[in-house]
Amino acid sequence: MLNTRETPLTSATGKAGLRILISSRDAGSLRDLQCVCQRMPGLEVSTRLVSNGHVDPLYGLDRMPDLLLLRVSHLWREELSALLQRPAHERPAMLVCGLLGEQEGMRLAMQAGARDVLPEPFADAELVAALNRLVAEVRLGNGNEGKLVAVISAKGGSGGTLVACNLAQQLSARSGNTLLLDMDLQFGSVTHYLDVAQSHSHLEVLQQVEDMDSVALRGFCSHFSPTLHVLGGRAGELCLPQDAQPEQLDALLQLARTSYDWIVVDLPRQIDHLTGSVLEQVDRVYVVVQQSVSHLRDASALVRILREDLGVRGDQLQIVVNRYDKSAAVSLKDIGEALRCPNISKLPNDFNLVSQSQNTGVPLGLHAPKAAITAALRDLTEDLVGHQMAAGKGLLKRAFNRFFGG
Repeated sequence: MLNTRETPLTSATGKAGLRILISSRDAGSLRDLQCVCQRMPGLEVSTRLVSNGHVDPLYGLDRMPDLLLLRVSHLWREELSALLQRPAHERPAMLVCGLLGEQEGMRLAMQAGARDVLPEPFADAELVAALNRLVAEVRLGNGNEGKLVAVISAKGGSGGTLVACNLAQQLSARSGNTLLLDMDLQFGSVTHYLDVAQSHSHLEVLQQVEDMDSVALRGFCSHFSPTLHVLGGRAGELCLPQDAQPEQLDALLQLARTSYDWIVVDLPRQIDHLTGSVLEQVDRVYVVVQQSVSHLRDASALVRILREDLGVRGDQLQIVVNRYDKSAAVSLKDIGEALRCPNISKLPNDFNLVSQSQNTGVPLGLHAPKAAITAALRDLTEDLVGHQMAAGKGLLKRAFNRFFGG
């Protein structure tokens, strides 16, 4: 008899939507595996207790899972052979555990499509790590990786951190789980903007990222809300650029893409190996400017570097005019012509309201949801969510390597 029980999970701390089926002939093992999987964010868990009958763990399913966790029994040859008889495209990504014959069992499991094999006994941490690798592989294979958004000020005081923090909050409320990453290693302020205590710093995460999985990353972040996590500097900690390596940041961004729907990075106003590592992978770049000749001059230089030296495409680049004043000497038309960028958004000038939001650590979407500047930020978010972003990172990576001599 084949018994299947579904336990859907809706997690607030991870990307949802992947369905995992746990199949076993042993009820106790099934419960243990289910307990581990239910602690992992972003999985919809169903179980199948096989008492007798068919040895194929997928037999009779109306809907195939995205992942299969198969705990093989003494009939492991028959179970794996049954899977092997299915066409490859009908087999979900699979993790096999249990008591297997050493060489023959491993060989047959791999032939059946297992991405990994965990011989018993194994620790829960080993299972979690293997499942995280499997989840990451499936999501990347499906093109279901999180979108990377960078915000950079054209000139100091333009309002880049304001845009990054409020955009992250809007995305987390509108479109899924979001990580806000502060890449200003020395003077970052996103934790102050959102009034969260940072018990672990971004430097600490970067130095340990090779040994981390999605669960560990979320544990190192501060949680503004269940869907908005923050990673920035820790008070009193001095970070130097040489303390973090681009390879570490690349690994962090890749892990974040498999763990969150959106990653918003508040970049410092500089181009170096760390900001370049973000820009070479980015899906959208927001350059924040204000309406003055000095802002426009610096913005022109920054946009030229992004386009010509780093290869950022036109559809990836958007200008945000903060503190917009229609009577200012520098108009939107002037900015568009000088920067050769038709994608321009404007945020109205509401100094008092923005100051209150920053001083209280409450984003504008919560502090003043009906204000004009909040509506403008909401429009910015809606445009981002609705925009179909293309890839094309190979050319950008080559341009970046040429620029820095890599």
